[in-house]
Amino acid sequence: MTKEIIEAVKEFDKIILHRHVRPDPDAYGSQAALAEIIKATFPKKQVYIVGEEDPSLHFLVRMDEIADSVYENALVIICDTANRERISDQRYALAKQIIKIDHHPDVDSYGDIEWIDTSASSTSEMIYEFYLEAKSEGFQMTTTAARLIYAGIVGDTGRFLFPSTTAKTFQYVSELVQYDIDRTEVYDGMYRTTERIARLKGYILQHFTLDESGMSTIRLSKDLLDSFQVSPLETGKVVGVLGEIEGLKAWVFFIEESADLIRVRLRSKGPIINEIAAKYNGGGHPLASGATVYSWEEADALIKDLKEVCMDYQV
Repeated sequence: MTKEIIEAVKEFDKIILHRHVRPDPDAYGSQAALAEIIKATFPKKQVYIVGEEDPSLHFLVRMDEIADSVYENALVIICDTANRERISDQRYALAKQIIKIDHHPDVDSYGDIEWIDTSASSTSEMIYEFYLEAKSEGFQMTTTAARLIYAGIVGDTGRFLFPSTTAKTFQYVSELVQYDIDRTEVYDGMYRTTERIARLKGYILQHFTLDESGMSTIRLSKDLLDSFQVSPLETGKVVGVLGEIEGLKAWVFFIEESADLIRVRLRSKGPIINEIAAKYNGGGHPLASGATVYSWEEADALIKDLKEVCMDYQV
C-alpha cells in the first residue's frame, strides 16, 4: 500500500489531508506530519490540512481554510479515521482520489487506496513508517514533521503506557528524538490543565459511582458543563480521570451538546467496547472508543450493553 500511496502523492499537484472530528494529538500529528513531509519533498505542490480545530491543540498546528474549488482534481488523504461519518469536513468526497491511512479496526471501506494497520500504536507511527519506506524515493523528514509524529505517538500510547506500545514504537521514537524536538514544550502543551478543567475533574472524582459490574457512568449535562465554563470539545481532557480507580473495568462519559445530541466517550481496562460504540453510531479501539446517542433513553440502553460486557469479563 505504501508504494501505491507514494505514486499517488507523486501524481497529484493538489493534496488535501483530512482526519476525524473531535481531533486528538494522533489525528493532528498524522495529518499535519504527512503534509509537512510532502511539502518538504515537493515544494511546488499545493498541500493543505483541513478540519475543525480544537483550541487546546493549536500549539501543534493550525488548519487551512480552502474553497470547494480546490478539491477539483485533487488527492485527499484521510488519516486516523475508521468510518466516513467521522471525517472532519465532508468535502473530501469532492476529490478525484481518496486514500485512507488508519490504525483502527476496518469497519468502513471508503478509500480508493487503503492502508490499515491495527498493530500500529497510532496513525502517527504509520506516517513515520511511510517516511522510512519513502525516503529511498527522495521523501524528506523535517523537524516539524518529527515533532508532530512524536506528539501523535505520545498521545495515542498514553505516554507509552498503553498495551499498543511495541518495541517498534520505541525504536521509531528513539529516531524521532534525534531531531531538535522540544519535548518539554510538547508535553506541556498536551497535558497542561486549566483551572476550569481541574475543577471539573474534581467534581467527577467526587461524584462517580462504581457498580457491581465494575463500570462507571458519568453524565455531563449541558447545564453542568456551562456551570464549569467547559465546552463539550474540552471534555476530552477529563475522560482519563477515572483510569486509576481500583476495581474499575470500564467507564463511559455522556457529554450533552444539545437537547438531541449526546457525545459518548468509552474507555476500558479489559472489556471490548468498540463493538458497543459501533452499535451507537461510533467506533474506535477495543479499549478506547467514541459514539453518539440522541436521547438519554438511548444512553441508558448503551449503559445496559456496557454493563453486560463488564459482567461477562473476567480478569
